[in-house]
Amino acid sequence: MKLKVYTVDGASFVEKEFDAFPSLEEGKGTAALKQAVVAYRANLRQGSAKTKDYGEVAGSGKKQGPQKGSGGARHGAKRAPQLYKGGVVFGPRPRDWSLGLNAKVKKLALKRALVDLANGGGLSLIEKFEASAPKTKPMNEVFAKVFPKGKILIVSEAWEDNVVLSVRNIERVYVTDTATINALDLVQFGQVLVSEQGLQKIIERAG
Repeated sequence: MKLKVYTVDGASFVEKEFDAFPSLEEGKGTAALKQAVVAYRANLRQGSAKTKDYGEVAGSGKKQGPQKGSGGARHGAKRAPQLYKGGVVFGPRPRDWSLGLNAKVKKLALKRALVDLANGGGLSLIEKFEASAPKTKPMNEVFAKVFPKGKILIVSEAWEDNVVLSVRNIERVYVTDTATINALDLVQFGQVLVSEQGLQKIIERAG
């Protein structure tokens, strides 16, 4: 697989062949990628949404008024669901949305996402992320040369404090590392910039 490798300042690049880059047959791993994306999204859900049912709403169970003769509708207690501030019928309850993924599916999903990203031209490399001082402007200029528009995910095996401080105020840039990156990250971002050493770590994780 040939990928663009940019210099530290992003001013120029060379196309470099990566023999260890994974390859997959067309369609292989697509189901695993979908399963992984669904699981990662489900695991982000807090599951804390809750409404009060009839028995939990504060108030008396006494009948609001006579059954007949009022000229209005028939009502029971003011906690009834059809009344204002009454209980909620079949509302959300706290639950655990998390889904499990085995290691084999995770690896295949990461590999599929990585291959698709590279084939689509969304994966580029940089020699390394470097900042002599915590300044936003120089780092922003680097990203503008590589990916002029759109959201960018930057990935490295380790981060220097100056780099993190330089990019934290750039709205379109998101930071992660090779130890925690997953298939969902690669799917969500159409543009990913990885340090050259960081790519080797991702390839190792993808098997």
